[in-house]
Amino acid sequence: MTEPERDRPPGRESPSHKQPNPVALGDSKATPDLPPRRGYHHGNLREALLEAARQLTAERGPHGFTMLEAAKAAGVSASAPYRHFKDRDAMLAELCKRGFALFGERLAGSGGLDRMGAAYLAFAREEPGLYGAMFEWRAAKSAPDGDAFGTLVGAIAARLPPGVDAQSARLRALQVWAMSHGVASLERAGMPPPGSGAPAPEVVLGDAVGRLLKAM
Repeated sequence: MTEPERDRPPGRESPSHKQPNPVALGDSKATPDLPPRRGYHHGNLREALLEAARQLTAERGPHGFTMLEAAKAAGVSASAPYRHFKDRDAMLAELCKRGFALFGERLAGSGGLDRMGAAYLAFAREEPGLYGAMFEWRAAKSAPDGDAFGTLVGAIAARLPPGVDAQSARLRALQVWAMSHGVASLERAGMPPPGSGAPAPEVVLGDAVGRLLKAM
């Protein structure tokens, strides 16, 4: 039995038994109560659901959609998501995990501490769905950070004078992270508003981090 057949409510005959060729999108013969599947591939239901959740989180935030809406966005039945995820939080937990892993890779590959701030802001802009699951979902605090924080601590430690204890590097790293997250969050909220004359987020963050590093 194929994945689409398992997702079909009991008692409904497979469309393949009624006509030999697939119904093209927009064809008037398409079954009206079973819309064409979007973003779905045989054997890849889990990924289709995660992609749907990522897009919905980007549009509405991690608390702004239901499992049913995720199923509709993926083009599958209401019961299909429960084959892979216990509930919406389980989907968000996976998005959070993947987001932090990618985030850590972006910071590690940014080219050093001086470019990590720009990499942070770029990630928040380019991956709003993942960023929302990472920092706006209530259980995100229990998710691994993909060693993003460790990458930042290492970069800070390399700038500290010899003999400075490791705790100082962690303190500075947390301060840099807090500033980065604050600037990114303000930008996501549209603050300051366009036309206000405020410097670009990269300028604000770069100046703040620069002042912090000079004080070390």
